Amino acid sequence: MEVERFYGTGRRKTSVARVWMQIGDGKITVNNKPINEFLGRGVAESLAVQPLKHTDTLKKFDVKINVYGGGTMGQAGAIRHGIANALLHANPNLRLVLKRAGFLTRDSRIKERKKYGQKGARKRFQFSKR
Repeated sequence: MEVERFYGTGRRKTSVARVWMQIGDGKITVNNKPINEFLGRGVAESLAVQPLKHTDTLKKFDVKINVYGGGTMGQAGAIRHGIANALLHANPNLRLVLKRAGFLTRDSRIKERKKYGQKGARKRFQFSKR
């Protein structure tokens, strides 16, 4: 018998998280490691599981996550976005709650590219009048 799985994709900066959820007892694994071992920081872990805590579904789903790219906090943000999207597939009635909390909105802030004739994205080379 096939267990029903729910999928969601999350993105933040350059990180991409692919999230699969199924009914379970609240086990969360990221790249085949427990979430607290993978993310390390408590802040990043609490950020990642916000949608589950907000909808009281923390102990109802087993979550398997594959994440790559970016840094720790970017990956945590991508996981949060992915979990929210997967929750939406699992229960469409949660849409209003997740939307109001801002979990469904993709954070589009990414690093701006360096421009030619300049030192960085915005910084110019030093100007000399004489």
